[in-house]
Amino acid sequence: MPGLLLDTLRGTNTQERPIWLMRQAGRYLPEYRALRAEKGGFLALVYDTDAAAEITLQPIRRFGFDGAILFSDILIVPFAMGQDLSFTAGEGPRLSPRLVDNALGALTAVPERLTPIYETVRKVRAQLGPETTMLGFAGSPWTVATYMVAGEGSRDQAETRALAYRDPEGFQAIVEAIAEVTVDYLCGQIEAGAEAVQLFDSWAGTLSPQQFERWVIAPNARIVEAVRARHPQTPIIGFPKGAGEKLAAYARETRVDAVGVDETIDPLWAARELPEGMPVQGNFDPLLVLAGSEDLERQAIRVLDAFAGRPHVFNLGHGIGQHTPIAHVERLLAAVRGWTRP
Repeated sequence: MPGLLLDTLRGTNTQERPIWLMRQAGRYLPEYRALRAEKGGFLALVYDTDAAAEITLQPIRRFGFDGAILFSDILIVPFAMGQDLSFTAGEGPRLSPRLVDNALGALTAVPERLTPIYETVRKVRAQLGPETTMLGFAGSPWTVATYMVAGEGSRDQAETRALAYRDPEGFQAIVEAIAEVTVDYLCGQIEAGAEAVQLFDSWAGTLSPQQFERWVIAPNARIVEAVRARHPQTPIIGFPKGAGEKLAAYARETRVDAVGVDETIDPLWAARELPEGMPVQGNFDPLLVLAGSEDLERQAIRVLDAFAGRPHVFNLGHGIGQHTPIAHVERLLAAVRGWTRP
């Protein structure tokens, strides 16, 4: 029997709502901070498969979420494509050589850098009960490309957007290369035990409609088609953060099984405009959980009620903040668990 989350992602409008939180395995948990202090830096944790499995399982043990999201990072794909990857405290990830200065052909692929991630999936799945869905993930090509081009994150992705305008054919080659590796990477996670996968497009909101069509919708559609051809029973969630009114076109044209909705979108609009019957994931503001105001429960019920007419996975509009109190997460969980579809 599939768990509540997997049932919902396959299109069942369940009476109760499954819940998991983006970045639920991480810095807001004291047990994570203790393990990181013992083991070392972020990348070391990702590649220590026992530690990565333990971190993936920590929020399941503490909260009983319906999904366990793999502890890893979207930049494992460029790392496997041959860029060097490091994480600097207070500064975030760094990739080199930067593709704004170097040709894609200068990279030498290191596909074995993906293998430990699959082992983490296997270890987690072996320790989960059947009621908990194992979630794999990857970054979408546009978002991954922004890091590969600039060598780091940025607020407006200006270097990458400029490169895409200046040399669209060259940038197309980068996006296609990322998509090809991503298909194999997601399929490898599925073959290791992931029961659903999510594509994160964290920087989708910076693009014009025409660029969004080319650099977000088109490559994600190719990934969905290729993964589905190999694993037709595995649901694929697409999350184009910041898509706004372009979200409906994304949902239709990528043919994802479920679509993630960020906190800037009115859930009533999403419930009305997205394809009928398509499962929706989201879209509670992570800052509301951080603040823990008296309004927390009421706002959670508002989201649940808005999506009552379709399959809905309760989640945040983006990742949970590292300073979020555990008690606030417990309040949110109680509100969701106490709700049933009218």
